[in-house]
Amino acid sequence: MQFDIKEIFTAFMILFAVIDIIGNIPIIIDLRKKMGHIQSEKASIIAGVILIVFLFLGNSILKLIGIDVNSFAVAGSFILFFIALEMILGITLYKQEEQSSVTATVFPLAFPLIAGPGSLTTLLSLRAEFRTENIIVAVLANVILIYIVLKTSSAIERIIGQTGINIIRKVFGVILLAIAVKLFAHNIKALFI
Repeated sequence: MQFDIKEIFTAFMILFAVIDIIGNIPIIIDLRKKMGHIQSEKASIIAGVILIVFLFLGNSILKLIGIDVNSFAVAGSFILFFIALEMILGITLYKQEEQSSVTATVFPLAFPLIAGPGSLTTLLSLRAEFRTENIIVAVLANVILIYIVLKTSSAIERIIGQTGINIIRKVFGVILLAIAVKLFAHNIKALFI
């Protein structure tokens, strides 16, 4: 195992930007109001398990259907690009349907809000560039941060306010846009070699 602080930090920041747990605080608060209690521990653990399982099985699934990691990474860069546009411009390109029959802790909080299409695509894209053990550490660090944010979401909203949340969301949107461009440029070359 080769742990690399730079890789861990980069993977952490990419996942943090894609999951956008700070930007999702208004959604979390709204879910808490509608459903009453959200089990922060359970939501964090379920999201972490989904992310780590997909990190290991996602590549096998791709091979089964005949897609290489570089092609998936290029496709993932498009998803990251559109997520970044949503964050920067404050628009919604992807709308999730509400399902009140399922508990808010698992759906939509753990999946697809935290461990959703963007974060799952990002994991496989990261796997094309970083070592697996560094990605796992980054996922676990994000899960811990997600737990902290879920536990303290009301206090965070009071402290930084809606304007602060919007500013953070736009800053991470720009970072995510730059990451999407880099991911596209790095992996598109491999498709034509």
